[in-house]
Amino acid sequence: MSRTFDWVAGRTFVVAAMLLVGMPSAAADRLAADEVRAAVAAAKGRVDLSGKDMRGTDLAGLDLSGANLSGANLSGANLHGVKLVGTDLTGVDLSRANLTFAWIMRANFTRARLRGATLQTVVTSTGMNNTPDQSATFADADLSDATITVNFSFDDLRRARFVRAHMSVDMKNQSMGLLRTAFESSRLDRADFTGAGLGHVTFRFAKLSHARFVGADLTNADFAGADLTGVDFTGAKMHDTNFEGATLTGATGLAPTKGSAK
Repeated sequence: MSRTFDWVAGRTFVVAAMLLVGMPSAAADRLAADEVRAAVAAAKGRVDLSGKDMRGTDLAGLDLSGANLSGANLSGANLHGVKLVGTDLTGVDLSRANLTFAWIMRANFTRARLRGATLQTVVTSTGMNNTPDQSATFADADLSDATITVNFSFDDLRRARFVRAHMSVDMKNQSMGLLRTAFESSRLDRADFTGAGLGHVTFRFAKLSHARFVGADLTNADFAGADLTGVDFTGAKMHDTNFEGATLTGATGLAPTKGSAK
């Protein structure tokens, strides 16, 4: 028993040390949750886990603020409540990961893969509302098939993919007030929402030039004041969709339904 404990503790210490100094290790190719936590606890400066394989790890509640996770593999990981404030997640693989209640202020998700991930009730501000100085970046990120309840207001989401993403509000489950995804004043030029569920989602004053909403559900969605130049709405479901004050120059696929621009 004692020898087994000493071996595990020793390996964890060695792996943590190698992570901190950037030394390669065959034993550290795929990190277990306890090894990741040990590395974070041992770090005296910025945690560098770039390129590490942490598939399926349970990192719930861990503070990874300011860490370098670029190129890491966190597919299927449990990141419930994890703090990613100011974290570099460029090119990270978060496919099917659970980011419920994760903190993402000023996080960089550029080119991140979040296909099938769960992003429910994500913390995006230290106050009641999002502010530009706390905005996150999701440029070129892939959130296809993800389940999302996030306030993306002011975020950079240019060319992001939300193909078949699930964002429609369940009005039967709103006893504590309306919890919904928001893209107010976000940058969404050329974003792809093909086939996405966007019922009751707000895009007020967002920049959406040449975005795609082909076959999307836009029931009760709000585009008031948004820039929709060249947007493709072909086959989109639009019932009580609000386009008041929106720029629709060159937009295609708009149908004269109730509440829609005519």
